[in-house]
Amino acid sequence: MSHFKAIFVSTFLAASAVGFLLALVQLLQAGIASAWLGTVIACAGPTLFFTRVFAFPPARTSRNLYPMLMAGIVGTALAGLIGGVGGIAFWLAFGVGVVGCLGYVFWYSRFAPPTGSVLREGATLPDFQLQENGQPVSREALTTQPALWIFFRGNWCPLCMAQIREVAAQYQALAQRGVQVLLVSPQPQGHTASLASRFQVPMRFLTDGGNAAAARLGILERGGLPAGMQMLGYDSDVPRPSVFITDAHGQVIYCDLTDNYRVRPEPQQFLAVLDRHAIV
Repeated sequence: MSHFKAIFVSTFLAASAVGFLLALVQLLQAGIASAWLGTVIACAGPTLFFTRVFAFPPARTSRNLYPMLMAGIVGTALAGLIGGVGGIAFWLAFGVGVVGCLGYVFWYSRFAPPTGSVLREGATLPDFQLQENGQPVSREALTTQPALWIFFRGNWCPLCMAQIREVAAQYQALAQRGVQVLLVSPQPQGHTASLASRFQVPMRFLTDGGNAAAARLGILERGGLPAGMQMLGYDSDVPRPSVFITDAHGQVIYCDLTDNYRVRPEPQQFLAVLDRHAIV
């Protein structure tokens, strides 16, 4: 199913942008009273949403994106009322603004409950191996002190990048509590090195080659990379965006395996957990 999602999101993003531009051109030619006004409104919702996500990445969004959904419904209704339901303007508005938006919000964005995940509060992390600067590093070596773990999808994911920036801004508060920050992704080492160079705080960037650790932890999403991104060197399989905290014995004291890639925990939640467990 993830492979269908990979094709869907790339197609939806392209269709939204192309549909918006086409409808805008047609509107300028036909006039403001044409059915294309509704198509512009319907396609503007996802176009503006994705423009914001890529230009000014948020670390999280609302779960259901009601403004985008309402734009699609209102725009489609307007296109149908003005031009009838048999015209191109209506079907383009309906396809992008209703079918596409509903698919994105309630299907693509959501994850099924993880099956076989060993990540839960009170559990001890199983053995696995990662790489740091090209050198292997064991789970045991990474759990000698409390740690905040973030498994992220890669540099291509704007919400992941925003989440990492948000955590970097809280780095001193975490460090004062003796907590190391471990950022894990399956992307090539060169991509990770480029990302690490953007930050002036000593967070640790680790590579999960072949998503072996993600699979071991039960947070692997097969085929989760948007179609076409493989050309930039990314693996088709990605980890579910996950955050967990381990104590100095490798025991999980906090875990968030989100069911929606756009909904992620706030850094204040991490600090509250650490304080509650007296990790200061």
